[in-house]
Amino acid sequence: MTMDDGIADAGKRYEDSLLGLGAARLDRRSFLFGSAIGLGALGLAGCATSDRVIPAEVARMYGPLPNEKFPIPAVDLGKVDPKYYRQTVRYDSKEAPGTIIVDPGNYFVYRIEGEGLATRYGANVGRSGFLWSGETYVGRKAEWPVWTPPKEMIQRQPEAGKYARGMPGGLGNPLGARALYLYKNGVYTVYTIYSTSDPETIGTGVTSGCTGLLSQDMIDLYSRTPIKTKVVILPA
Repeated sequence: MTMDDGIADAGKRYEDSLLGLGAARLDRRSFLFGSAIGLGALGLAGCATSDRVIPAEVARMYGPLPNEKFPIPAVDLGKVDPKYYRQTVRYDSKEAPGTIIVDPGNYFVYRIEGEGLATRYGANVGRSGFLWSGETYVGRKAEWPVWTPPKEMIQRQPEAGKYARGMPGGLGNPLGARALYLYKNGVYTVYTIYSTSDPETIGTGVTSGCTGLLSQDMIDLYSRTPIKTKVVILPA
C-alpha cells in the first residue's frame, strides 16, 4: 500500500531491514563490489558489456573512484537499463532549484536544476507494502555512514546482532558511500537516500521504503545537496 506521510508506522515497516536487503545479504553485496568491471579504464573508444555497447562518456561517469576512502569499483553497466543512466532531462516543476523529487512509480530521482530541466537518476525504491509519499527534507548527511540494525531485526535475525553497536562504513555496509537522512518536523523519518552497490536493483522495488542510487550517482547528488534541502516523495 501507499502511505501518505506514512511516518507513524515507519519503525514497524523498517524493522525487517533498513534497506530491505538485510544483514544476510552483506556478503553478496561485498561480492558484487569485488566483481564489478573497470569500465572507466577503457577510454574514449567506449566498451561493450555483455552484448551492449556502452558509450565512452557513460563508462567514464560510472567508472571507478580510486580516491575514495574505500575505493569504489566501476559499475557493471550490463546490469543497468540505459534509461536509468544519469542524464539531464526536461522536467517541468514549480519546485525551487536543488529540490529532490523521488518518483517511485518510475524508479527515478530528480534534482531540479531550473528552467524546466532536472538531473535524473535511476533508483531502487520501496517494495509493495513499504511505499509512502509526502514532503521531507535532508536533516543530516554522512559519508561512509555507520549502519545500525534496529532491535526488532536483531530479535528475528540474531546474526545481525554483531552490528548492534553499528557497522563501520565501508564497501560492505548497506548504506554505501553516502547517505541523505530524511526528516519531517525535526524528526528523522527512518528513511534515507543511500548508495547501492547492486546495479541489478536499479529499476526495482526492493527496500523497506528507502531509495538507493548507484554509488557514482549518489556521490554526485550528495555533493550538490545541502542540509535542509526539500525532498518530495511522489505517490507510486
